[in-house]
Amino acid sequence: MARPRVLSGVQPTGALHLGNWLGAIRNWVGLQASHDTFFCVVDLHAITVPHQPGQLAEDTLTTAALYLACGIDPARSTVFVQSHVPAHSELCWLLNCVTPLNWLERMIQFKEKAVKQGDQVSAGLLDYPVLMAADILLYDADLVPVGEDQKQHLELARDIAQQRINARFGERDGAGEVLSILKVPEPLILSEGARVMSLTDGRSKMSKSDPNEGSRITLLDPPELITRKIKRAKTDPTMGLEFGNPERPEADNLLGLYAALSGLGRERAATDCAAMGWGRFKPLLAEATIEALRPVQQRYQELRAEPALLHDVLAEGRERAAAVAGATLERVRASLGFLPPGPGDRARAA
Repeated sequence: MARPRVLSGVQPTGALHLGNWLGAIRNWVGLQASHDTFFCVVDLHAITVPHQPGQLAEDTLTTAALYLACGIDPARSTVFVQSHVPAHSELCWLLNCVTPLNWLERMIQFKEKAVKQGDQVSAGLLDYPVLMAADILLYDADLVPVGEDQKQHLELARDIAQQRINARFGERDGAGEVLSILKVPEPLILSEGARVMSLTDGRSKMSKSDPNEGSRITLLDPPELITRKIKRAKTDPTMGLEFGNPERPEADNLLGLYAALSGLGRERAATDCAAMGWGRFKPLLAEATIEALRPVQQRYQELRAEPALLHDVLAEGRERAAAVAGATLERVRASLGFLPPGPGDRARAA
């Protein structure tokens, strides 16, 4: 039987941090053994907000290298850059033309980001969820790893596939059943370490966009910076650490980081730290973080020292991704009634 396909990606905006690693990438590594995995660097999403053009390509390479350094194996996974596969942009346009505007206007993340950008908010930010839908639907993904903040976007992708494409344009078989044009994906909720919170506010998610760099530990932070950030992390006056106390979000977050990064697990970490003061705990957390990131940072430096290898991985990934995406795009184009290119057109295009 074919293995279920998984599609996911991260924007190349800012440095990847512990939340990206523990909440997403480390789980992707485990999926490689049991799933057909596609992982892209979603650089088209990165320009939906103001960005630095001179930095985008370098950030894209950094993100791709960190995928591999964290354990994504190009022999078992398709690793590629979103903008290298033009089908993403074309399918996004086709889906735009069948997606109701009010579906996009009710998206929570758009509302939050639009308030921050004011009059400068772009149509691309409004359209971000349709591009995300195109990303997912192009690859016939069975499962999409999502956190709580992305569930609404996946539901939109499912609604577009079911209600706006399959139901309206799908042909029916002899029994009257609609033949699907697009596969409708299911969410894959990864609970272990799925939500890493800020070091400066245990009630807010760790984020690349937070202006306070002390709120996050990036995967490439040197040991002395990691130690300094953890030393300054927000705490509370209570002795001992514990999970699940809503009045102590920082204790829950930092103890969760220690459980994940040390390899002890939540039960053992909670037992070991139940009576521990912050002065003793923080050095332990810093040491566990430094040691957990050491092999990732070493592998990253090796990959960046061989740029041709990284480019080869992305080129091979682009070819595999383009083949799958192209087949899906042709199905959608045909269902919408577009004139296919003739034999002469295909030859000239080749």
